[in-house]
Amino acid sequence: MNDAVINYWPLIGVAWVVVGFVLRANPVIVVVSAGLVSGLLAGKSMGELLALLGESFVSNRALLMFAMTLPTIGLLERAGLREHALRWIEGWRGLTLSRLLAGYLAARQGLSMLGLIDIAGHAQTVRPLLAPMAESAASKPNGAISRDDTQKVHALAAATDNVGRFFGEDVFLAFGAVLLIQGFYAEHGIHLEPLQIALWALPTAIAAFVIHAVRIVFFQRRLDRRTAMQRTQGRPHQASEAANADAVD
Repeated sequence: MNDAVINYWPLIGVAWVVVGFVLRANPVIVVVSAGLVSGLLAGKSMGELLALLGESFVSNRALLMFAMTLPTIGLLERAGLREHALRWIEGWRGLTLSRLLAGYLAARQGLSMLGLIDIAGHAQTVRPLLAPMAESAASKPNGAISRDDTQKVHALAAATDNVGRFFGEDVFLAFGAVLLIQGFYAEHGIHLEPLQIALWALPTAIAAFVIHAVRIVFFQRRLDRRTAMQRTQGRPHQASEAANADAVD
């Protein structure tokens, strides 16, 4: 039996991408040119490659929404969106970091369960709104926090969005992963309705909410203790500096 000959020449496109990124060339030019190189080495004609690129563009045109979202968010931030969010949170006296992030987690999971997974996200809500709001909520009982603590607060806000979306979207009936699971079981003779799969994802979503909410509470407690220790350690130093200044006078 003759072994089929495998054409490895199209893999040059992978090396093309690696070299292009190492040289920091334009990513769009690198990716498109690598696709053309791989296609030509695979025996495709230029017409077939252009048709394939056109079909890929049309089938993924929803991704262009990000190209419209990012400039809009940039204009809003330039107009003072982050500053308005900080002042708005300062007016809520009883709002703490744990309450803010837990409330956002609940809203994010609930919307994802209804299929509204792209109504929020890192670009749309976390960076322009949730991160500065969380920073303001963390600073209310502690005063100004350090840069390291600020970065941790921002990271926790981003993680909250990830957990809310990831464990909420599995409960949505028409989500791709649910249909993939249904198809996998159907291939093995097990018939399951999407509703059954989604209901089995509900306990996991609830557990994820509880676990991450507890993590948020513990984070705020550690942050409160750390900032309290820093203030306590800073007072003697400030007192000694004031005494030295009086002695000089």
